[in-house]
Amino acid sequence: MRSRIRALRRWAAGRYGAGPLHLLVLLACFALAGYAASRVVVAGIWVGFVVWFVGAAVIHDLLLYPLYTIADGTVRRQPLRRPRPPAEPLRPPPWINYLRVPVGLSVLLLLIWFPLVFRLSERRYRASVALDTTPYLGRWLLVTGVLLAGSALAYASALRRRARRKSDSH
Repeated sequence: MRSRIRALRRWAAGRYGAGPLHLLVLLACFALAGYAASRVVVAGIWVGFVVWFVGAAVIHDLLLYPLYTIADGTVRRQPLRRPRPPAEPLRPPPWINYLRVPVGLSVLLLLIWFPLVFRLSERRYRASVALDTTPYLGRWLLVTGVLLAGSALAYASALRRRARRKSDSH
């Protein structure tokens, strides 16, 4: 049985370029996207959805991408950087990646929920669902804090693993 699975993986890698699990997940993503598109069409809001989708792509590509590229470049530039000795075999993990992910997710959540976070749609929201928008700012800050704390723990764990490997090699 295992030889058949290995043969299927080799066949998939040769024909498709990746393993069968990748193909299965990709097909599931397409099925989910197709289902979502069918719900949009059935609801009769496909024109607004297309406008929103194209607008989001244009805003991202023309405005947001340059902004966060500049921000990332600014954060990564360290003028007082000391040169590393060339014989150092184990370098610490790059800290910037542990900052990019939680900040990126936090900004994405803010972009999605900013009318509620900044209470810009208080009247409409209350009329629609009879709830207050007050908790959204606190919840967004809490989620941001949890993301940053989780990332800090992951970075500390990576540093600890590095230190352990360094002490084991000596």
